[in-house]
Amino acid sequence: MIDPDIRAMAGTADDPSTVGAGVRAPNPITQWHRGFALLAVVSLFIGTADLWQDAVPRAPAVALVISACYAAMMGAAVLVTTVSSRRLMTVVEAGILGVAVVLACCLFLLHHGATDEGVLAVRAADAIRHGTPAYGVHWPDIRSLDVGFTKTMDGGIIDTYPYPPLMAILTAAVGIVVQGYVAAGVVTMASLIAGAVLQWRLMPPLWGSPATALVLGFGLLPAYAHRGYPAVIACVLLIPVAIAWTSTGVAGRLDRRAVVRAICLGAACATQQLAWFLVPFLLVGIWSVRRGELPVPQAARVVGLFTAIAGATFLLINLPFIAADPRAWLEGISTPLTSHAVPYGQGLVGISYHLLEGSGALTFYNYAALSVAIGLLVATVLFMRRLGPALFVLPWIIFLFSVRSQDIYYAMMTPLWLASLATVASGAFASAWQPRGGLLGRRRVRWALLVVLSAPALACLGVAIATPAPLQMRVLAVIPVEGKSDVAEIHVRVANTGSSVLRPHFAVSNNYSMGPYFLKLAGPDALSPGQTGDYRLKAPRAGIVPGPRGFFRLRALTDDPVTLNSTTVPAASSSAPIEPSTSAPP
Repeated sequence: MIDPDIRAMAGTADDPSTVGAGVRAPNPITQWHRGFALLAVVSLFIGTADLWQDAVPRAPAVALVISACYAAMMGAAVLVTTVSSRRLMTVVEAGILGVAVVLACCLFLLHHGATDEGVLAVRAADAIRHGTPAYGVHWPDIRSLDVGFTKTMDGGIIDTYPYPPLMAILTAAVGIVVQGYVAAGVVTMASLIAGAVLQWRLMPPLWGSPATALVLGFGLLPAYAHRGYPAVIACVLLIPVAIAWTSTGVAGRLDRRAVVRAICLGAACATQQLAWFLVPFLLVGIWSVRRGELPVPQAARVVGLFTAIAGATFLLINLPFIAADPRAWLEGISTPLTSHAVPYGQGLVGISYHLLEGSGALTFYNYAALSVAIGLLVATVLFMRRLGPALFVLPWIIFLFSVRSQDIYYAMMTPLWLASLATVASGAFASAWQPRGGLLGRRRVRWALLVVLSAPALACLGVAIATPAPLQMRVLAVIPVEGKSDVAEIHVRVANTGSSVLRPHFAVSNNYSMGPYFLKLAGPDALSPGQTGDYRLKAPRAGIVPGPRGFFRLRALTDDPVTLNSTTVPAASSSAPIEPSTSAPP
């Protein structure tokens, strides 16, 4: 439960239908409240028709349940516009949450499965149950599974468990009862439903329905949960952290709620690495808010104790794996940060990936992301009174600049944005500490510092975008599958115009992502500067067809240095295969 004063501030102080905090409007249910509840109902319609259509031929009983949910949603829409008491409105909103939970369960029954993240979690869970190592073990056979796996720039895939262990531990427990890869989905979907109920319970009355819409409506988070994404569990664990977070350490001590926040933070960090990016911002926020009202020693004690509890929780969960093989554990949990995964996502890397022919300095996108992270953190310290309300949004801006910038990094944590917004009044930052000594006391100096801090990120982006792709490619022949238009082979001439020895690995894109690597039937393993080589590449499966409007791009990726090189693949022809040859550098 959150404090009554926080509930009052979030539920009434900012409501235009009230006169002030704690003053009840003439109408006990405001139009804002009805509107939010109605939006929650509408959010449940999104994707439900497709779900019902899938259920009719496969599971008619589930289709009938979905039809019943439609009836319940229509009834709820009538009730939220007509009920006259807050108690009845609460009952109706609980019913909306219940319908959302039923629809999420129907989604799971019809489409449960796993991506590579869920598959690897199940493999690690099996290892835990059998007492064998969960980290440092390769499971290359996931290539044969019908799941998308994360490819790396060196031509490989991530086939080890790449996350902290809590997801695998929970999956191991569920795996005792539920067999197969579905166990991972059971864990994440159950976590999401628990998170939806928890957030609805903890939020102020006006905000319960928006929480339902965000967590279970819109079809966004359930789409990840039923496939076993560990980030779902991390998000759920961070919900109690975000709710009324500015009350952490009030009066210079950690109460029960603050201790729970610290434990949940440590557990989230022991589940998925996204939680790590929130930690420095949260600690800075707690410090600034407490330092504004307490002496330095007391504020430092609050932050130190909070950090110690979170760190101890993280360590306790990880301890068995550290003791078993510390090096394998460390390499495992750092994999997402060190693995050189291929570019993917809606961020700025799309400039090189979709608009240009590639980049000879792809790593500089990650350098830009690191620079942005530092700049945002410093900006948060300097302008806490202004940026404090956005503290749970700021960390995810970092991923817009990285090589891996897919929407999951932003969308997965949106429940935290709402949890913080609804339970932290803007006035909570009015007296937050901001450094104002010496030159920092001048407004122009503070803004100039931000400009200076943004310069490295802009410079890194400039390098990444302006550095040309070092491999110049020309498609010589596209061999179709006999009797079909599917591509069986691609023959390409590649010239290394860069200054480093490059070892290219090839794949094609016929949509927004990159497919599996092609098999290299002929061609040199490495190209020296100035060298040209002819490659004969075989499609990794029966055949590949161009995408919409003939979109078909050949990608050549190298790992050391990290480069991306692209060219357009023409339509398949009946050209005879070429005999690969290479020319030595001049």
